[in-house]
Amino acid sequence: MFARPLIDGVDFALNGKELRGNVALGALPRLGDVLADSQGDIAFALCGFKDGDRLLLQIELSGNCRLRCQRCLGELVYPVAITASLHLVPAGRIEEVDTDDEIECIEASSEIDVLSLVEDELLLGIPYSPRHPEGECAAQVNELTQSANPFAVLADINKKQ
Repeated sequence: MFARPLIDGVDFALNGKELRGNVALGALPRLGDVLADSQGDIAFALCGFKDGDRLLLQIELSGNCRLRCQRCLGELVYPVAITASLHLVPAGRIEEVDTDDEIECIEASSEIDVLSLVEDELLLGIPYSPRHPEGECAAQVNELTQSANPFAVLADINKKQ
């Protein structure tokens, strides 16, 4: 087992540090209910920078996740390409900060867990109800809906057995 990478958010942003790596999907336990399986990994890049008087972290995620299609319940390969900016705010001041919708605020801590950031952004970026693109899983749905007699489907199943 490896140690989870921790950063000092303020130092990371002030000094323009960067951290890159890969994380196995199986190492992100909160994704367990969302994924069809936990095989594979996600590449991440975390960069700190200063924008005027704001300290920011930018996180980029890329890779593939296997999700469950909500139409056909089949496996769906979902390409992950997420970029998010996180505004570091002193503890207890998050409610006071005037934010726009594009930049999330997080507490500027001396021990920010990088893998938790990756997991948070994946949970926010993965669709709530994933589906195959139109037409890719429609064949299974159309077979059931186009039958003249609903019991004809059962008869076909019995013939196959």
